[in-house]
Amino acid sequence: MGSSGMTSTVFVGIGLLFTADPEREELEDAALLAEDGVVRWIGPSAHAPEADERVDVEGRAVIPGFVDSHAHLVFAGDRTAEFAARMAGVPYSAGGIRTTVEATRSASVPELVHNTATLVSEMAVQGTTTFEIKSGYGLTVEAERRSLEIAGQFTAETTFLGAHVVPQGTTADDYVRVVTGPMLDACAPYARWVDVFCERGAFDEEQSREVLAAGIKAGLRARVHANQLGPGPGVRLACEMGAASADHCTHLTDRDVSDLADSGVVATLLPGAEFSTRSPYPDARRLLDAGVNVALATDCNPGSSFTTSMPFCVALAVREMGMTPREAVRAATLGGARALRRHDVGILRVGARADLAVLEAPSYVHLAYRPGVPLVAQVWQSGRRLV
Repeated sequence: MGSSGMTSTVFVGIGLLFTADPEREELEDAALLAEDGVVRWIGPSAHAPEADERVDVEGRAVIPGFVDSHAHLVFAGDRTAEFAARMAGVPYSAGGIRTTVEATRSASVPELVHNTATLVSEMAVQGTTTFEIKSGYGLTVEAERRSLEIAGQFTAETTFLGAHVVPQGTTADDYVRVVTGPMLDACAPYARWVDVFCERGAFDEEQSREVLAAGIKAGLRARVHANQLGPGPGVRLACEMGAASADHCTHLTDRDVSDLADSGVVATLLPGAEFSTRSPYPDARRLLDAGVNVALATDCNPGSSFTTSMPFCVALAVREMGMTPREAVRAATLGGARALRRHDVGILRVGARADLAVLEAPSYVHLAYRPGVPLVAQVWQSGRRLV
């Protein structure tokens, strides 16, 4: 297969291949051929075709590269004191975001690029091959544009989150006019998505609708921070506006669940946030049993979920949210791809991008069975060794 000038790699000796493809989700003693960055063949290891490179994984499990569809990576500083206070019993509120805004505004571009690159590298060694990055720690026209320009150096999945919180010195209504006017004009060329924190202490339903409508009109697709701190209109608004995902989904009514199921909006669950804020975990079992598409993501940010580890989120989802190991890994791969409206990642099938993680374990179940253990032995992105 190498005679065409393309680069091909065949992976053999796969003890358990988890494809996330509903047509054949698991294969034992499997092989996979990647050519020119794309999966070209999957089948029994004994029937593996020839390739330019042969990689024997010696009975290890292989899964798709994780798809982290919710992350805030462009920032400066940390909020250690805030975390310590929460662990001592201080309840979480969104107000700490402003601390990061101050640090991010003061940081230089090289500092922000370095910080983002460090977090992206952390993601890679833990098996993440596709990820989203939001703005939201600038809250001025130039600072938000700068954040998205930096984010675009690392991923095509960039999200304009100018409507993260209301900055000091203005009102929510006045700030929304900035977000939907000059800020959107400056940021839209660098973004694929528009997002809003529809929550008490941030933006109400009408303000959130205005932000999403303006972003959609500018050619961006919608996603929503919804129902994290309590019941509210976020999920309903996400379904109304045709958002790709409603993220957090911690406090849901029966109608919220049915709306998510009927609309096809992905419920992106972020258990790292509940872990770090000592908040109730979302009920993934309830969502899955209702037929809702569920994704898992890290919500990596310096305040409420300072983790880049998708395996950690998988373990939390299994232990705390009613998911089976298979459901959790599916949500962290195929679910994340659905939340980004991607069909080329988060799944291993012919024609998909050859993004995969080789685990130092015979089964993906070990991601929850052995929490905190670095089980990702190799990471391949578009058929090339990344880790």
